[in-house]
Amino acid sequence: MLDLTPAQWVSHAITHPVEGFEDMRWKKSGSLKIAFFIVFMLFLANIANERLYGFQFYTPYDRIFNVVPYIVKSFILFGAWTMGNWAVCTLLEGEGTMKNICIYSAYALVPYVAQMFINTFLSHFLIRDEQIFITLISIIGTGWSVILLFSAIKSVHQYSAGKTILAIILTIAAMLIMLALLILLLSLIQHVFIFFSSLFTEISYRVKS
Repeated sequence: MLDLTPAQWVSHAITHPVEGFEDMRWKKSGSLKIAFFIVFMLFLANIANERLYGFQFYTPYDRIFNVVPYIVKSFILFGAWTMGNWAVCTLLEGEGTMKNICIYSAYALVPYVAQMFINTFLSHFLIRDEQIFITLISIIGTGWSVILLFSAIKSVHQYSAGKTILAIILTIAAMLIMLALLILLLSLIQHVFIFFSSLFTEISYRVKS
């Protein structure tokens, strides 16, 4: 039986897309700390990919740095995926817990995160005619993560291939619903804040006058 350290389990899951997550499930391994670290690296990778990219390939239009979009692209989206998948697969009689969904999904993101850092680094040394290398790395990293994510969901819930595809589609739908509700909530909070701010300004003006 495999007896690996938490870091070695990440490598094992990434390099063995078919049986890696199954081995993790049977050994009940996986670290939330490492999962959170991977999501944090996704956050940094998103920033690097848009703010530190080589100017010959990409120049950001906005000059003022705003951290909110990067939080949404990393922490919010990952949280929505985890909660959405847990909610959907609870209805589909999946065996995975929210903790395991979080860990397995984060491990599956490693190639995607890695390709963003690699491409950001290469963008400072390659010329436009060599962009094919960046595109190739991007396709490989993203495709590898998609395969790993499929394997992770299949293993954590013990689904068939068809049911795994259905679960992923329903999870994406659940994410869209949650994000739409979040936008509505933020809009409501903004309107409430504007109302009370205007009310306070009006009261202050009348008291002074």
